Amino acid sequence: MLSPGFPMSAKTVERPPWSPWGREYVNTPGRFIWGTRPSALAREANELTADRARVLDLGCGEGRDSVFLAEQGHDVVGVDLSLDGLRKAQRLVKNRGVRVAWVCAALPDLPVRGPFDLVYSCGAIHYVARGERGALFARLRCLTRRGGHHAHVVFTGRRIYREKSEVVHYFAPDELRRAYRGWIIVRHDAGWIPCAQDGVHHVHSVETILARRP
Repeated sequence: MLSPGFPMSAKTVERPPWSPWGREYVNTPGRFIWGTRPSALAREANELTADRARVLDLGCGEGRDSVFLAEQGHDVVGVDLSLDGLRKAQRLVKNRGVRVAWVCAALPDLPVRGPFDLVYSCGAIHYVARGERGALFARLRCLTRRGGHHAHVVFTGRRIYREKSEVVHYFAPDELRRAYRGWIIVRHDAGWIPCAQDGVHHVHSVETILARRP
């Protein structure tokens, strides 16, 4: 269904699931809690991607990376389970003068059609249960053109810090790399990211991967 407040060009399917970040988007109508500047991963992924690529942004939230990638001339589809997050994302689109197709869906549901040149997520797929992730990655691989790229950053179990009662299915060691067996690994590393979204300064342990389909 098309959601009120979205232009007809924004194809939106509404889904009911709740998330703590969806509640935060409701509670902060005048502020983008993740900011409006693109993540470092979005900038890096853009450098790997051909001009005018087709991009799928999973768990796009308030849209900062989707909008950045659209500004680079790409055809972007942003997926998130929070309709309130997507409403904020659409405000950002209007301010920046670009277009993004928004889809409201809860992963691993993916009511989209490929192929894509870039499949991207920044802190999203660790919310998908481990038992469902194999099927999700298989679907994402099928949605990707030959020579296309995937770029993901996920939370791992090396450091566990739960914010706002969220449920995170932390990635096990080497789980992310195994998902790309047979692909060309451009970069894969582990690290830490600082956070204070709950008012307490803390860090999350993460893994980042950029991979190319042969």
